[in-house]
Amino acid sequence: MAVGVLFAGLLLFKVSSTIALIASGTVTVAMALISGVDWDELHGDICKNISSFVPAILILLSVGMLVGAWIVSGTVPVMIYLGLKMLSPEWFLVATLFICTLMSVVTGTSWGTIGTVGIALMGVSVGLGVPLAYTAGAIVMGAIFGDKLSPLSDTTVLASAVSGVDIFEHVKYMLLTTVPPFVIGIAMYWFLGNGAKGSMESPQLKLILATIEKTFSLSPMLLLPPVAVLSLALMKKPALPAFAVGIVLAVILAAFMQHVNLKDISSALLNGYGKSTGVEVVDKMLLRGGLKSMLGTVALLIAAAVFGAPLRTIGVMDILIAFVRKFSNTSKVFQTGVFFLHGFLFMITGSYYVTFSAFAPMVRPVYDDLGLHRVNLSRMLEDTGTAFAPIVPWSITGAFIATTLNVPTLEFALFAPITYGGMLCALAYIAFNYKIALNENPMG
Repeated sequence: MAVGVLFAGLLLFKVSSTIALIASGTVTVAMALISGVDWDELHGDICKNISSFVPAILILLSVGMLVGAWIVSGTVPVMIYLGLKMLSPEWFLVATLFICTLMSVVTGTSWGTIGTVGIALMGVSVGLGVPLAYTAGAIVMGAIFGDKLSPLSDTTVLASAVSGVDIFEHVKYMLLTTVPPFVIGIAMYWFLGNGAKGSMESPQLKLILATIEKTFSLSPMLLLPPVAVLSLALMKKPALPAFAVGIVLAVILAAFMQHVNLKDISSALLNGYGKSTGVEVVDKMLLRGGLKSMLGTVALLIAAAVFGAPLRTIGVMDILIAFVRKFSNTSKVFQTGVFFLHGFLFMITGSYYVTFSAFAPMVRPVYDDLGLHRVNLSRMLEDTGTAFAPIVPWSITGAFIATTLNVPTLEFALFAPITYGGMLCALAYIAFNYKIALNENPMG
């Protein structure tokens, strides 16, 4: 019933993802209480679920402030300016893919990639006349590549840890479902780029460059915040302190290079950059960011936690997994069953932090019993969680991307083949028993 309320709200009544989750969460709580679950136990599980999301909430809020700070300081504008000067419409999408891939691999964060260089590249996209859906797809593609494969990524670490496999063995096995859609993406962006109608000599491009030059004091010094954040990431420092350094440096640059007073800087941190340039296309690039811009996503995350907790409390996951085990007479059927089951549970909860931690320990023994190496499990988690998340509108990641890039999920989904291509590859491997790792030989 709760799942029906969720999808009815989203698909039939077109309500926001947060409201749909709150409604379905209310139903799950009511069902749990009616079934005899003690309120204190249920309340404890909900609070525990929400507390597990606190690190993600803090990162969300810091990214919002980071975007506001980097715009008011001139960091994002100078990145847009240099991008417009250096990149051509024909090669822009391919360049975007590789820039975001490099950033996500070395930092291990898709959110950080999307919220920093992703924002700048969206601005360049407007200037070059490249459709925003294409650019958002390329940004997501590159960001998720690193999120799946970087040893610094929290999802890479979590998926391998809960599955009980070596992280580098996990990364090696992930290449099988990540590289094919990545190559398809390169071909797609090259083809789309050749059809781009933008011109390096267009009046609009010249207007954008002139407006940025007039509004901000441009200098290579403005690139210090992203260089600092990237350096800290390479030193394997945690994301929050790294983002804090990026924010502080940007505040200093805003005060001393852009001559912005502290009141306006604090407003940019809270509300986002709000000073109109008078040129609509430039305002579209720059009027964004701020802590408040992430509050809707935080609300969605909390709603997902409230919705998901009762499902675990009343044993819904245990029942579903037991059902799959009962009818899985072969390893092929079992793998297909858990593949779709995890994808379904992720769609319900909207958080792979929840499903990875709750799902993997329950099915791990079955992989052992069937002689399947656990890298099959860890890869499945990322294919149906990490990579799938951007195109599930009500998921935490999906909501973050749509909010940050200001492009609706369904508009860019087709242009980010890594989000669905990996799942198709994985299903094909299962169907043809290709590269299915066994306990005796991790790479099958």
